[in-house]
Amino acid sequence: REAAKAFAMPSGEIGRISKGLSGIRGFYGESFFTSLQKMPALAKEVLTDPWPEIVKLASRLIGIPRHISVHPGGVVITPKPIRNYVPIQVAAKGVPIIQWDKDGAEEAGLVKIDLLGNRSLGVIRDCIASIEDSGRSFDEGYWQPEEDQQTCETVAKGKTMGCFYIESPAMRLLQKKAGSGDFEQLVLQSSIIRPAANAFVREYVRRLHGGKWKHLHPQLALALDETFGLMVYQEDVSRVAVALAGFSHARADGLRKVISKKDKLLRLKDYQREFDKGCAERGVDKETRKQLWQMMMSFDGYSFCKPHSASYARVSYQAAYLKTHYPAEFMAAVISNQGGYYSTSAYVSEAKRLGLSVLAPCVNQSGIRWKKEKSKESLRVGLMSVKGLAEVTMDRILQRRAEQNYVSSIDFWQRVSPHKDECRALIQAGALDNLCAESNRSKLFWELSQFNCLAKNRKSSPLFGVHLPQAPPLQPCNTKELLRQEYRVLGFLCQDHPILMYGDKLQGRTCACNLEQHKGKRISFAGWLLSGKLVSTKTGEVMEFLTFEDETGVVETVFFPKVYRRYARVLSSGCAYMLQGTVEEEYGAMTLTVHGLRKL
Repeated sequence: REAAKAFAMPSGEIGRISKGLSGIRGFYGESFFTSLQKMPALAKEVLTDPWPEIVKLASRLIGIPRHISVHPGGVVITPKPIRNYVPIQVAAKGVPIIQWDKDGAEEAGLVKIDLLGNRSLGVIRDCIASIEDSGRSFDEGYWQPEEDQQTCETVAKGKTMGCFYIESPAMRLLQKKAGSGDFEQLVLQSSIIRPAANAFVREYVRRLHGGKWKHLHPQLALALDETFGLMVYQEDVSRVAVALAGFSHARADGLRKVISKKDKLLRLKDYQREFDKGCAERGVDKETRKQLWQMMMSFDGYSFCKPHSASYARVSYQAAYLKTHYPAEFMAAVISNQGGYYSTSAYVSEAKRLGLSVLAPCVNQSGIRWKKEKSKESLRVGLMSVKGLAEVTMDRILQRRAEQNYVSSIDFWQRVSPHKDECRALIQAGALDNLCAESNRSKLFWELSQFNCLAKNRKSSPLFGVHLPQAPPLQPCNTKELLRQEYRVLGFLCQDHPILMYGDKLQGRTCACNLEQHKGKRISFAGWLLSGKLVSTKTGEVMEFLTFEDETGVVETVFFPKVYRRYARVLSSGCAYMLQGTVEEEYGAMTLTVHGLRKL
């Protein structure tokens, strides 16, 4: 991006090329340009001059500092003024920062703490507050969600969309394959899901289900017995280095830290030689040493220590408990706090699958945030979900409503004075339907145009006591057009799933809820694309795992390199596709291996 900006390339073109490279690492220089032209998402992109030179210059910029980064939550505490201990400077945002990185601060003996926010704690807090506001008691002091049988079943079945850390496709599939649902296994699963450990995840599931295995070395029995002979937690690296290579505990901890560093290669060579020598002196054969080192390298990037995994699993269980027993309050809190793994549209679909009704926003009923309606198992859309509605306007809607409910569209516009674009968005979202007979949005748009005309002709505003002429006979908006407007302004549909807008194009499809009936068979599945994850195979080819949904459930799909190369350019989140593929089953978890698709 930086090199392209220097060449004054259009921002749209820079964004398009960059998006095609999303998630791909490890190509540099001329080889990078050659590889770039072969990228599936850029297959038909003509990369003419000056792109070859841009890429060549970009490869030379790699590793050069671009700006001074600031840790989002790193805090250093000192007994006396911090200037007495470390040089400081003022960051671009005006906050004081130290000139050392976290490693330098630690080596100098400074006390550093990472204070990081977690939206899921807000979800849990808001959910419990909603429960208590409805007059029900909730005793957090005696709350043991991991001991609740229904919650364990929710986790074991992977029905955890919206639950902290265990809602991603990879985690939900692992939960289904494991089928356990107990706290100890979730602690293990929370740690074994890491970028470089796919092979060990499969082996863990096999061993969990009774597959034969033995420790790579008898000395590992004490260190790795609870993890089925696999290194799962950061501490396992240290334990193995001490038990088999004779490392001191300090040296073993140094190895653990180095593995996760970006600039580890040179330092790792020394550790590898020392590990290999220590193991050999203790009679560990070469093949076992190789396997142990490969297992250690699976901690590359990021990994967890067991206490970290346990604390995460605790929060995951709390979220799963609330979803199981208080679905309406929980889903309202999830959507209101935003920032989950999926889009609001995906969470709305999940709420419907839980048996909840989703009620359109309403200027007389909605708050700014989503909420459970008191009289029934339904969610009321919050005003925050109406695109283009300013925060100050939302506040004014609630303030004026506290005085008296709105009785007509004119009453609403006079008292709130929203911008005309905000008025249109509210009408399209259905937020003014209860202010118009028969919820005729055509009439609401007519009233808005008349009101705006009167406002232009009068110098004083607001127009108190204004009376509009009698509306002419107006046909209600076409149903499909209403749905399109609603989706455009909300990003989801309140009543139906967006896939149903495609009507006749859905003939011959298999629904997500019926996948299990078609194991090993080729099917057609109409799905709404939710998310995707690009990965590289061992040979460097690009493939992708994509998550689709219909109105009945979620389907995890696999696009192997050949198929991905063919269809990468047409894949886009928030669009509908008809997929053709084979239903695969592994330990009870269903996936779809895609062979072809077309955009609906």
